[in-house]
Amino acid sequence: MTFGFAPPPHASLPVSADSAARLGRMLVPAEWASAGIPLLRNPREVVADLHDRHRPEPSTAVVAVLDAQDRVTASASFTELAAAPDGWEFRNALLAHLRRVIPHDLRLRAPVRTAVLLYCREGEPRWTETDGAWMWGLRDACTLHGLRCGAYITLTPGRWQVLGEGRGGRRPRPPATDLPVPEPRRPEAGRSEPRPMTAARPDVPRTAAKAAVPQSRPLPRRAGGAPEAHRHTAAR
Repeated sequence: MTFGFAPPPHASLPVSADSAARLGRMLVPAEWASAGIPLLRNPREVVADLHDRHRPEPSTAVVAVLDAQDRVTASASFTELAAAPDGWEFRNALLAHLRRVIPHDLRLRAPVRTAVLLYCREGEPRWTETDGAWMWGLRDACTLHGLRCGAYITLTPGRWQVLGEGRGGRRPRPPATDLPVPEPRRPEAGRSEPRPMTAARPDVPRTAAKAAVPQSRPLPRRAGGAPEAHRHTAAR
């Protein structure tokens, strides 16, 4: 037999109810794959384009709107830190940024543009509860904005991954410090590299050249006249 005060019966109900509701606002990969999400024609180009535009860091979400040719027409990035991932909060954040960058298409009978989400986070590329909450939020935000729900892509330190499709690859852009240093080009066999030409020495002015060469003095004349006159005198 024990004694004590038992907690009220409703004390744990709000926590369990909130947790159950939060878990209901997330999608697992099987549900995402069966939702008819359109495949990207070239996911590598989309990932590289969004990465170049926003340079996302961990906990950064990049939402983008694609046209019929999978070209990015509008995009926005923001940081969302949540202790407990909730698809409802993610939906509100995505919807607010979509309204800022592009008008809605609710008047159209069928969506013509597609929204995709790139989420940069730490950890492994496999599915997590946070990914499930982002999937739920993206699908609901697209419905409220008149867009077609597109791919959900995770960007982790090791690779990028399109969840629900199995397609992925390495990081789109390595850091600048990891880029290889280009080696100097070597001349091909049978070809010689042009040698640098030295500048020609300037010509010396002619007046200076004449001044530098010493002029010969005229030989002094001997007394007595020309040599021919002496020869005639001796013959006489």
